[in-house]
Amino acid sequence: MSGVAYEYMENYIRSLIGEHDGILKEMEEYARLNSVPIVHKEVARFLELMITMKKPLKILELGTAIGYSAILMSLSSHKKSHITTVERDKHMIEIARENVKKYKFEQHIDIIEGDCLEVLKTMQEQYDFIFMDAGKAHYNHFLPYCLKLLNEEGMIVADNALFRGMIASDELVKRRKITIVKRMREYLNTISDHDKFITSIIPMGDGIAVTVRRN
Repeated sequence: MSGVAYEYMENYIRSLIGEHDGILKEMEEYARLNSVPIVHKEVARFLELMITMKKPLKILELGTAIGYSAILMSLSSHKKSHITTVERDKHMIEIARENVKKYKFEQHIDIIEGDCLEVLKTMQEQYDFIFMDAGKAHYNHFLPYCLKLLNEEGMIVADNALFRGMIASDELVKRRKITIVKRMREYLNTISDHDKFITSIIPMGDGIAVTVRRN
């Protein structure tokens, strides 16, 4: 259980989604066998829904891992979106690049090696959709750069926003996680500025925060 929703709720929701097949099924199995964290099943479906609705042409992802969510988003757009994804773990990058090549997404997904914050500082392109799934302690640091890169009508989706329920309850906070909790709360407080943003925080998976500018 993620600590955000009751286990019986998660199990029921996941039972409604059904199973992926083909590419995504293979990657899910690899992640399970090798203990690689990928987005929760219900979060994967949420991303599919957002990409289908928003139809973004350019997507920025922070946190690649094995490339699962990047490939998921590319498939959701019928390969009409171009995805730039950033990862600092060399082992994960190697696996992600193998997957991108294996499943023939080279023309649709670019992987940048480096620390997300340092890479963000150098980027100048504009994006329609930004998915944050990297270091949770740095979402509040990523945000100013992401806003500069985000189109006026763009959307930011941040995963792990409730971090096992710790963000919402001091009683759940573990001592070694205090910094992450403090910084994530800062991020959520910032994007909850009603004069600047419209944000919905959804208790799904490990929590999702969806943000657009208030135009």
